[in-house]
Amino acid sequence: MGENKNSRMPSEAELRRQIVEIGRRLYDRRLVTAATGNISARVSAGRILITPSGICKGRLSASDVIPVDPSGNALVAGGRRPSSELGMHLCVYRRRPDAGACVHAHPPYATACAVAGISLTEPVLPETVAALGPVVLAEYATPSTPEVAGSISGLVSHHDAIILKNHGVLTVGCDLEAAFMKMEMVEHLAQVVFLARKLGNVDLLTSAQVAALHRAFGRKNNSPPERSS
Repeated sequence: MGENKNSRMPSEAELRRQIVEIGRRLYDRRLVTAATGNISARVSAGRILITPSGICKGRLSASDVIPVDPSGNALVAGGRRPSSELGMHLCVYRRRPDAGACVHAHPPYATACAVAGISLTEPVLPETVAALGPVVLAEYATPSTPEVAGSISGLVSHHDAIILKNHGVLTVGCDLEAAFMKMEMVEHLAQVVFLARKLGNVDLLTSAQVAALHRAFGRKNNSPPERSS
C-alpha cells in the first residue's frame, strides 16, 4: 500500500516473462522449494495470470502461465491446471483494487514464524515500518481449500504481507516486482528478529520514531501500538 504504479500497464506477454523471472528468483533464493508457491498478476479487470499447479517455480516458461477470469475459470482450454491456491489470489484482487500482483512462498525464517504462531507486527526495522507495515498472522486454513481465502479476507484490505499459520507467506504489491520485494523484506525481518532474540533483546522503535517514518514516507499508520518514547 502507498506504492506508485507505473503509468504504462505491462502487456500480457511482459507479465508472463516477469512471472517466470520472479519464479526463478524465488527458487534461487530458496524462498520456495520443489513445486511449492504461486505467483499471479492482474492483466485487466477481467483477466488474471497465475502459475500452474505442480511445477517448480524455478523452471517455469512463459507458456506455462495460465490466464483465468475473476471467477477462476481458465481462459485457455486444455493444458495445465491453475495453482491450487487460486482462490487466495482471487480474494486479494476482489478486496484490493490497487493490487497488481501477489506472491505466495515458503521462506524459511518467516515460515518458522508461521509454525510458531508468531506475527511480525512490532516496529523493528525502519525500512519495514516504512515500506511494508505490520506483518500479521492469519488463522490456520487447510491449504488448497476455500478456507485459505477466508483466513485472509479480513486482513488483506489493510496489510501487504500476511503470515499464513503453519503454511507460509502471502505478499501483495502494485506489480510483480513490488510483491517480490515485500516477500524478501518479510524473510529478512523474520531472520533479524530471530537473531536478535538469540542475542537476548529486540529493541523496538518508539511511537515517535514510527510516526516520523510515516511522515517521511507517507505511509498510513496501520501499525499496532508501540512502546512510548
